Amino acid sequence: MATEIVMPEAGESVVSGVLTTWLKADGTYVERDEAVAEVDTDKITVEVPAPASGIIKHRTAEGDEIEIGSVIAELDESAAKPAAGSASEQSAKQESGQDAAAATAVATGSGTTDKSTATNGEVHATPLAKKVAAEKGVDLSSVQGTGASDRIHERDVLAAVQGNSDSVQSVVGGESSANGRSRRVTLERMSPLRQKIASRLVEAQQTAAMLTTFNECDMSAVMDLRKQYKESFEKRHGIGLGFMSFFIKAAANALEKFPMVNASIVADDAGKPAIEKHDYADIAIAVASAKGLVVPVIRNCETLTFANVESAVKDFGTRARDGKLGLDEMQGGTFTITNGGIFGSLMSTPILNPPQSAILGMHTIKKRAMEHPVGSGQVAIRPMMYLALSYDHRIVDGAEAVQFLVSIKDAIEDPTRLLLDI
Repeated sequence: MATEIVMPEAGESVVSGVLTTWLKADGTYVERDEAVAEVDTDKITVEVPAPASGIIKHRTAEGDEIEIGSVIAELDESAAKPAAGSASEQSAKQESGQDAAAATAVATGSGTTDKSTATNGEVHATPLAKKVAAEKGVDLSSVQGTGASDRIHERDVLAAVQGNSDSVQSVVGGESSANGRSRRVTLERMSPLRQKIASRLVEAQQTAAMLTTFNECDMSAVMDLRKQYKESFEKRHGIGLGFMSFFIKAAANALEKFPMVNASIVADDAGKPAIEKHDYADIAIAVASAKGLVVPVIRNCETLTFANVESAVKDFGTRARDGKLGLDEMQGGTFTITNGGIFGSLMSTPILNPPQSAILGMHTIKKRAMEHPVGSGQVAIRPMMYLALSYDHRIVDGAEAVQFLVSIKDAIEDPTRLLLDI
């Protein structure tokens, strides 16, 4: 008896996805509810579970675009489970152990960016990647994986063969220059998530009257506070104290003072433009993942403690890198914060995250000569950060945007304001 494995529902408006990884090799035995494949959609990565136990037969290949409800594989339920200790059973256990080891490395932060093997020394790669590597004579231990938990895909092997760090889908032409260097041209299919990011960025540029206002803040007070209470905070709450929690709490306070920054333009029942206001601060944080930028939402930030915020930030960061965020966790934000400073950005103009009316950009901290104390006429070297607030001028006035950013600046330069709610 053959049971079909179909592409599952992946959220409202999602009609298809790309099968990126077979987690179970063709012809292996799988248990009911085991994840057999990973599929990328324009919103999230979903795992496809086995509806029954049996021998799996692939009907699609990695890289294929699959419509919701389409058959991707079949299960032969009449096949007997391999005896314990058999070759196929040992292979399945070995692959499972590799997955667990790699997942643990990501969750604990023990993995490094060039890690492509599991802790037991075995290569963490898809069956197809192993097959291509064998055909091309590629040492998988030297290949950087781009999949979840740094898993090596076929595209990574092809990239290694061609000496290109980008994931390659096909070679469309090329030649050698006079000095022997390659001038190959390649095509890489844009992932569904990247396509969605592109369309939303274009939407923000075309529909909003977007402006950006800048300011700078002295990070001395926050840095001193972290230094003084870092160990006791981590000992008490089991989580480190970072900069993001200060900015999220400062933003939550400022959103309460300036509610239009926390509002959105929507259509009413008659299809006319209307302003939707929120009495809560659901703040999205931009997180870079291997597959693109994702913006999970921390709900009701105005009610959370610093420890609550830090725990949420760490959890989202870990699961974003591992492709484990849920669709519901990336919907419904009222405001967004993005931190380009972790990549060294000195200043930028962040793009709105529709339908939100504003986004705060944090940047790298640089020591600069500033007047200190203010009004003293004396110059001192201070750790400074540029802040940028992009906003929709259709709903937020310039004066309101400037005051909002000043409110955040004041809270960061004097964190006591956050405790006193002023």
